[in-house]
Amino acid sequence: MEKELHEQYEYARNRIKQKKRLYYHFVFLTLSSIFLIAAIYFFDTGFNIHWCIWGITLWLFFFILHFIKVFITDRFMNKNWERDQIDRLVALQQKKIEQLKSKIEETNSK
Repeated sequence: MEKELHEQYEYARNRIKQKKRLYYHFVFLTLSSIFLIAAIYFFDTGFNIHWCIWGITLWLFFFILHFIKVFITDRFMNKNWERDQIDRLVALQQKKIEQLKSKIEETNSK
């Protein structure tokens, strides 16, 4: 029971860490985007606004990938999912082994 409780704690801690990093990513993206746009409009930085928009768009794409990883992929493909998949594959392998054994026994008995 102690090991299971520890695993649940570690899973929760890792999920919180992932979400915290995602929120930091979002805040940094938002503040940086505002700063870049303000710097181009209010100060003569020499950058073209189109460059800024492309950079923010690319960064937003990476943020969306990060969001998908945290809230979609890791939610469903966690350690429990891995264990279930391993158990399912082991069961299939054992079933095939039993089928082969029964075929071998049938051919030996004939």
